[in-house]
Amino acid sequence: MKVRHFFAGILIGIPIGITFLDTVGYIAKVEGVSMQPTLNPDERNPDYVFLNRRAVRTQNIQRGEIVTVKSPKTPEQILIKRVVGLSGDIVRTHGYKADILQIPEGHCWVEGDHIGRSMDSNTFGPISLGLITAKATSIVWPPSRWRYLYPSMTNHNFPLNSPKVPAR
Repeated sequence: MKVRHFFAGILIGIPIGITFLDTVGYIAKVEGVSMQPTLNPDERNPDYVFLNRRAVRTQNIQRGEIVTVKSPKTPEQILIKRVVGLSGDIVRTHGYKADILQIPEGHCWVEGDHIGRSMDSNTFGPISLGLITAKATSIVWPPSRWRYLYPSMTNHNFPLNSPKVPAR
């Protein structure tokens, strides 16, 4: 009888768990230096962030937010970057084939905070909004780094044709 309850719990629990991870969010380890100093300021103690999947379903992406995206070059790889420009924005690039470009409709421009040490839109160009998988909303580990991740453009050039996002 207990075995039957155990298997029933698994049969119900697994779909609920998968649905939660797919629609609400999950916690992920941040690897690499591309988002320093915001994330992983000490590589020996990596940050873990909450990735909010529900937030991207509304397509309400704002400049300055940190998002995860499927890499346009290696789709099985997930990158974490900051949104610098949105559709219609004119951005100044860092080493892309054009020094200044306008972001096409349905796309955005993402960059790592550690300019020059990041594979981002300066490498592969504007990305489709459909490649965004989640918003990083908070650092959840280690405890000394607990905080919300508010939109910020502190280390980035603002789009040339849009209002600035206040730094927090």
